[in-house]
Amino acid sequence: MSTVPSTVPFAEPAYLRGLPSPYFRHTHLDFQKRCRAFLTEHFLPYVLEWETQGTVPEHVWHTFNKHNMLVPALKSPLPADHLKRQGINDILGVKVEDWDYLHTAIWVDERSRSGISGPGSSLSPGFAYGIPPILSFGSPALQEKFLPDMLTGRVRVCIAITEPQAGSDVANIQTRAVKSADGKHYIINGEKKWITNGVWSDFATMAVRTGGPGPGGISLLVVPLKNHPGVKTRRLQVSGQQAGGTTYIELDDVKVPVENLVGKEGQGMKYIMTNFNHERLLIAMGVTRQARVALSAAVEYAMKREAFGKTLMDQPVVRHRLAKCGADLEALQSWIFEFVYQLNNMTKAQADDKLGGPTAALKAKAGMVFKDCAETAVLVFGGNGYTRTGQGELVEKIYRDVMGARIPGGSEDVMLDLSVRQLVKNYQKEARSKL
Repeated sequence: MSTVPSTVPFAEPAYLRGLPSPYFRHTHLDFQKRCRAFLTEHFLPYVLEWETQGTVPEHVWHTFNKHNMLVPALKSPLPADHLKRQGINDILGVKVEDWDYLHTAIWVDERSRSGISGPGSSLSPGFAYGIPPILSFGSPALQEKFLPDMLTGRVRVCIAITEPQAGSDVANIQTRAVKSADGKHYIINGEKKWITNGVWSDFATMAVRTGGPGPGGISLLVVPLKNHPGVKTRRLQVSGQQAGGTTYIELDDVKVPVENLVGKEGQGMKYIMTNFNHERLLIAMGVTRQARVALSAAVEYAMKREAFGKTLMDQPVVRHRLAKCGADLEALQSWIFEFVYQLNNMTKAQADDKLGGPTAALKAKAGMVFKDCAETAVLVFGGNGYTRTGQGELVEKIYRDVMGARIPGGSEDVMLDLSVRQLVKNYQKEARSKL
């Protein structure tokens, strides 16, 4: 895969096609080149093979951690003090204290140039979702216990929230953690389902019920997984993300030290909701590039494939499909860049207050645009797009990822509803403040 920006229509965001952008400084542009070179050498050419095999070789995990290339999955600004204590000073030349969400957007975009999310999701969920609650809410003792090994990749961690009966309805989780008679351990019983990366993880940042029903009874614990008594894991076969290690976890009288509690008992729902915004943003960034890969592949194919005596691109109905998807895609891309600019120029409190609803809407819209672009690509490729091998193999695999974008992190309908409820809530709060 070439490191040179593609000239195929819709293949690259505008700033990589040489058009002016108000967002990107030279440090961002320089990082983009280094990031693309790294991923072209170590990742992108092999993604299709790894997805077909259903796993990413262990050496890839070590290579990424050696170059600090999973650290970008953490929330921005990065926890520079924690990172520097572990000897992590920069990411391909960008100092950790200078990192911002535009760098994150570049990293996600470049990693997603393969068009397939499975291999990437086998590497980064721990940094993206498992570590942040420990950083944001863990006690100094908990951070000292786990962060040195987690941040350097010596151990792997996942986030474990979803259960068979509780997906987007997080407040309904049933996995229970009860303190032992001596008060030194939590004893956990329950199940977790659809846990990305869980089968390879040493630990899970896990949502458990320590109190009564509803959100106030939920807490977060760091739970050992690998070879830990009472823990059973098995892989689940899902539509897309074959290399993502989607996992079913069973917990039978699992003992976890009380010191592994993240923050305070009963505050887990708040911690989870705060973390969801980051997850939804990363999903939106990634699927925007996947949509690009699908749509540009369709454009390239349409320019050479002939039917009824002319190329597909000469057919008005095909151009119409491509144009509609392209317009939605570029609008989505502009929203993402505006969104990360806002994050870079707001305090965390301001972002949590003002951008929760828009984050949900952004994630939902990204999934819808991805669906339209992937579906259009399959239709343009025709029978080839419906075949798992050959010319249409890539778009066939991309299409399998669509529902993995529209459901995880909060299903689409829930996100749309949440976005409006949050906007109305903020409006009413501001209206009351003016009375």
